[in-house]
Amino acid sequence: MIRPPSIGLSRFPTVLLAVIASTFFVGFGGGVVFPILPNLGAVLGISAFMVGVILSANRWVRLVANAPAGALVDRYGTRKPFVLGLLIEGIATLGYVVAIALPPAESLRSALAGLPAGSIGPVAVGPTEWFAVLEFVVAPEAWFLLARVLWGIGSAAVFATAYTIAADVSDSGSRGTNMGVVRGGITMGFPAGLVLGGVVSSLAGNVAAFVVAAAFALLASVVAHRLVPETHVTTAGEKQSVKPWDVDTSTPAVTVGLVNFGLMFAYIGALFATLVLFLGETDISLLGLDPQGTSGLFMAGTVVSAAVFMFAGGRVSDSRESRTPILLGFLVVSFVGFLLLARAGSTLELGVACVAIGAGQGGTSGPMMALLADLTPDDRMGRASGTNNVLGDVGGGLGPMVSLPLVETVGFTPVYAACAAVPLAAGIALLVGVRRETGTFVPGRDAGESARGEAASTEA
Repeated sequence: MIRPPSIGLSRFPTVLLAVIASTFFVGFGGGVVFPILPNLGAVLGISAFMVGVILSANRWVRLVANAPAGALVDRYGTRKPFVLGLLIEGIATLGYVVAIALPPAESLRSALAGLPAGSIGPVAVGPTEWFAVLEFVVAPEAWFLLARVLWGIGSAAVFATAYTIAADVSDSGSRGTNMGVVRGGITMGFPAGLVLGGVVSSLAGNVAAFVVAAAFALLASVVAHRLVPETHVTTAGEKQSVKPWDVDTSTPAVTVGLVNFGLMFAYIGALFATLVLFLGETDISLLGLDPQGTSGLFMAGTVVSAAVFMFAGGRVSDSRESRTPILLGFLVVSFVGFLLLARAGSTLELGVACVAIGAGQGGTSGPMMALLADLTPDDRMGRASGTNNVLGDVGGGLGPMVSLPLVETVGFTPVYAACAAVPLAAGIALLVGVRRETGTFVPGRDAGESARGEAASTEA
């Protein structure tokens, strides 16, 4: 792969700023649904399990979309998949508007009651049959699910390309910082969506919140189309598979992916999916807002904390010989945050827990992706990012489906306490994988380049 020689590393390259802006705007659509849907489920007649399925559907879709997205990046470059992925996410956000604006089933039944019976070929069709068809078509859960499916397809392309762009314009001395900045840009749109979903829905209604999020999500693709150039030039005529199961199974990719699995299971899959319900049970409130508005603010706080420490963690890892110690330190911070959450009984205690959880999540992200790029050849970085996203999405997808039914059965405290053990397990997986790949628990930032150089010399 050819790195663009004109991009300086003494400051953030313009392309990274464009990627940050695009992913920030589209992130509104990812966050807006979380404060609204859990409470809305009871109004719309959607079960807790179905709400969990909807919230995690995008991640299950990415299980089969991440690997093709990464392979397409390595084969065709970053620009087209990035712009197209953002556009798909914008269209998906419009699906929320349709889901909430459709008429209720009772109105349809009344409207169809006077229709005459007829037939389609040998099949008799009357009001009952028409209603059965239309009831499925206008079911809000069907539209929410479709929107999350589309979101999963688009975000697979966006994630694979964004990280690859950051790797393309970085070296070992700037990779952690650049990865942290890009990850922060991807993440910061999410809290904006959480606040929008919680506060705007409380003040102006759910439809207004979804409409604003959709407008910003569509704007993201326009920004990317105008400002993001191609950075990933591959060898002419190179052929690579785009099969869903063609993931990078190298030790670095699987190791980083397992860490991502654990963090996403606890953070997005458990905390975000259950926080609005936790607030309703404990009567914790901010600024007089209801649980939807309050959960949006608390979740936004965790993500703002994560974004700050993404940059800080990545920058610190660039100034150290090894990235492993900083990764382990932030995994311990995440562990402490979930312990605090398990015993939180006031606004202050919950706020401290959310900040700590966000710091642990964010502080690992920049160094973790930088470590992956350190140990991965340039021409496999797209697929390695896909592997990382696949395992992260398994964790994020399992989280709501497991945590929502569990909190109804055993309560919030045992679930949150169990989540505290997840970052510790991730730390063990990190140490084992790094030791197996490099022969040491604390490899230098140039370990991957050195290993590849030795391999090339041996082959020669």
